[in-house]
Amino acid sequence: MNARAEPTHVTPAYDVERVRADFPILQVEVEGKPLVYLDNAASSQMPQPVIDRLVRYQTTEHANIHRAVHTLSERATAAYEEARAKLQRFINAPDVREVIFTSGTTEAINLVMHGYGRRFIKAGDEIILTTLEHHSNIVPWQMLAEETGAILRVLPINDAGELCLDDFEPLFNARTKLVGVSHVSNALGSINPVKQMIAMAHERGVPVLVDGAQAAPHLAVDVQDLDCDFYAFSGHKLCGPTGIGVLYGKAALLEKMQPFKGGGDMILSVSFENTVYNTIPYKFEAGTPPIAAAIGVGAAVDYLLAIGMDTIARHEHALLQYATGQLNDLPGLRLIGTAQDKAAVLSFTLDGIHPHDVGTLLNQEGIAVRTGHHCAQPVMTRFKVAATTRASFAFYNTMAEVDALVAGIRGVQKVFA
Repeated sequence: MNARAEPTHVTPAYDVERVRADFPILQVEVEGKPLVYLDNAASSQMPQPVIDRLVRYQTTEHANIHRAVHTLSERATAAYEEARAKLQRFINAPDVREVIFTSGTTEAINLVMHGYGRRFIKAGDEIILTTLEHHSNIVPWQMLAEETGAILRVLPINDAGELCLDDFEPLFNARTKLVGVSHVSNALGSINPVKQMIAMAHERGVPVLVDGAQAAPHLAVDVQDLDCDFYAFSGHKLCGPTGIGVLYGKAALLEKMQPFKGGGDMILSVSFENTVYNTIPYKFEAGTPPIAAAIGVGAAVDYLLAIGMDTIARHEHALLQYATGQLNDLPGLRLIGTAQDKAAVLSFTLDGIHPHDVGTLLNQEGIAVRTGHHCAQPVMTRFKVAATTRASFAFYNTMAEVDALVAGIRGVQKVFA
């Protein structure tokens, strides 16, 4: 069994075909056609080294972690905590205790809402969000506002899908208690100036939560350089398993926060009179965690780092430039979101054709895209559309797949002509 944690044939000159050989699912056919997988913003695919690591854990190491003294438990515990250390290095967190395993970005944001928000945000306090946020970084704060009487304030975007940064500073006042901002928009691909926004918030003593779900798989993330207070992302978007995510938080803040969930492993002692909580990060990891998934995402970041996040970003940017040019040449196609600084995400509409019809017909050609509001309905409202078709690229996609997408869209237009 191959337990590698690096790509099979990566060379200094990036060879996408050799990397693609690491992804068994890319050999699948859909409707008798080769799979063209362009739904990476929803979930990326998993390379063989990550699959192998999951199988090795399940077949030779599986046991519950912490406390037990038998061999399998010790092996599983060591692998789980090694994965935490890998994630620490992946985002350059200063302390491994600042890396908390969650079920995904959504739970990580909810953890901050419950642990920090419910303790420190009161009636009349204000939370700044942006129009670009995924529902996961809107709804928890609405729930908190309904519970406490806090107020949400929203930073708008321009016609290109970029944040109106000139409007950011005026949103602050003495009652501002938190800023929540996505690093990269899942709906449009806009890369937000989060480092600048964090600095502006910190000048006013306001902590910042960054939703990094769409950034961590595609950009080099350094939480010390950003100086963010919280950073959340998911494993299944960076070539790892589902059901696993990470919350980074500055230790000083995590120490002050209330646990999100109560149960086993998040305690030091329990009696009916009193419970003493465990230290961080365990205070926030109640119950049996997703052990296999954590080990898998550790293998996934090994794989990505072996390729190099800068290499990944360059390849995906080249795909974005090529695809943008090709789609702009199609009559009747409108790109939604044309920010100057973008990740490899293209959302578009076709005149007179519903996005769901576009997605259905593209699927008949083996092309997987996402259609709908992408859990970003405020963005759709801003651009006066109900939904878009979204093609999102990863480092294993090719220029030929861009050509297939363009041909597929032409075919859709012919059907509806």
